[in-house]
Amino acid sequence: MDVQHASESRPSINGMCDYVGISRSGYYQREMRRNRQSPRKLRKKFIQGEIKAIWLKSLCIYGAGKITQELRSMGYKIAERTVGKYMRELGIHAIYVTPWTTTTRNSKFDKQLTNVLNEQFNPARPNAVWCIDTTYIPVHNGFVYLTSIMDLYSRRIIGWDLSETLEVSNVIPLVEKAKRNRHIDQPVIMHSDRGSQFTSEAYSQITADMTLSYSKKAYPWDNACIESFHALIKREWLNRFKIHSYSEAKRLVFQYIETFYNTVRTHSHCEFKSPKQFEDEYQIIQNLSAA
Repeated sequence: MDVQHASESRPSINGMCDYVGISRSGYYQREMRRNRQSPRKLRKKFIQGEIKAIWLKSLCIYGAGKITQELRSMGYKIAERTVGKYMRELGIHAIYVTPWTTTTRNSKFDKQLTNVLNEQFNPARPNAVWCIDTTYIPVHNGFVYLTSIMDLYSRRIIGWDLSETLEVSNVIPLVEKAKRNRHIDQPVIMHSDRGSQFTSEAYSQITADMTLSYSKKAYPWDNACIESFHALIKREWLNRFKIHSYSEAKRLVFQYIETFYNTVRTHSHCEFKSPKQFEDEYQIIQNLSAA
């Protein structure tokens, strides 16, 4: 199966019912008359179709837990155990590949870098705390480097850059773009590890209106959320492919972040909504409060 196009391979039965203007119960009755199947067997077939559609839409990433949440949000009453059983019968499962990992070197200015965030990963509003990190992506002739900025409120990736070097010059325009896109008007904590990109003079200048925070030496848990995202994009998506070039890597990163992670993929932190939906609902509440 070409997983890059999997989400377009099978429409949801529920979606087709909406499109033609019939209810699910009406669909059941029609199928029972046509195929002479029992209601129980027909419901199972119907739900298995929905499971397959959700799985494909998730780029074959979702397992039984997330698919169960999706089905319940659509109005189905179903146990996770039943979803897992139906998935096994369909021969489908969550696809992920363990990522290759590395460590980040520490700065010679360790003693001057303070941890303002202190593992407080749940700010009350967007644009209160951002975190930034760089990870390696293997390609045919070496590595390319993905730098991402996450808003900790929603776990949304608000900016990312793929580069062929670890030069700080790649990070500066990324931070500038994130600030423009988010229209920040309040102080933001920007948390990172102690990599050379994030302890440079150029980085200090571009983040001069922010409060800088740094992970403790040899303590990756301080930046766990963004590091978790980088492990996720590799495990769920990038490690499925033998990536041959920078352009291919960039296309895959774009596809995962912009068309799936930010806008579709549900997150337990976001009450099983996507990061974008979680932020949109926050803004609606703020607008109603101000009215």
